[in-house]
Amino acid sequence: MFQKDLLKGKRFLITGGGTGLGRSYALRMAELGADLVLCGRRGEVVVNTAQEITELHDVHATGIACDIRDSGAVEEMFEQVWQEGPLNGLVNNAAGNFIARTETLSPRAIDSVLNIVLHGTFYCSVAAGRRWIAEGKPGVILSIGSAAGDHGRAFTVPSAAAKAGVEAMMKSLAVEWGPHGIRTVTLSPGLFPTKGAWENLYPEGAKSYAQEMEIPLRRTGDHAEIANLVCYLLSDQAGYINGETVVMDGGRHLQNGGGAGVMDLMNWSEERWAQFKKTGR
Repeated sequence: MFQKDLLKGKRFLITGGGTGLGRSYALRMAELGADLVLCGRRGEVVVNTAQEITELHDVHATGIACDIRDSGAVEEMFEQVWQEGPLNGLVNNAAGNFIARTETLSPRAIDSVLNIVLHGTFYCSVAAGRRWIAEGKPGVILSIGSAAGDHGRAFTVPSAAAKAGVEAMMKSLAVEWGPHGIRTVTLSPGLFPTKGAWENLYPEGAKSYAQEMEIPLRRTGDHAEIANLVCYLLSDQAGYINGETVVMDGGRHLQNGGGAGVMDLMNWSEERWAQFKKTGR
């Protein structure tokens, strides 16, 4: 689909890059020549993924243990990264989410999502942007959003609120940092199955119908499809895309809006919620 050196000579940081979609982005970016820094709370996981990448592709990849909920840890990570040279781009991919009745959420449960999705994304974006501006260098920030950020979504309210904040941040920074040559983009994906997120959001019994019925194309997305889009949006070929939210969900948001995936949860009993809370997270 792309020329093999599309991202050659560029260096990117991917938060949550060791597993799931973040890992898929990393593998495709490396295939197109990008050098990578992967960060995540589980250091062993990101180090192993980075090692796998360097064995498969002629690029430099490193893994760094970092909890992006901690602003101090984020700043230390960016200092470490910049010691080897500046980044060309940042992918804010790390996230946390689970289903719950909003009235039952504790402040700690709410913060567990907001601190990763909103605060962590903010900390990383500012850390990168500050350095690019100080050095007079361009850059690109790609943040993973959600249709819930536009439409809201019942039973995952902290995530919906956080994703809305991320999208507003990207739109705001597009204007504020655009004159510095810094682009910001939000990518809003639909259903791309990953083991961890899938189990937290769609436990057994949460649906009385096939997931594909929520999607006009009647299928879920393939990781290769969204990884290719990520690579394009980060590349110089997308150099005039700034502040936009790009949706890739097979038309799901058009069919469902904020009601996507929650109708059967409306009918769960107290016992079913208690069972899920005990075993699901």
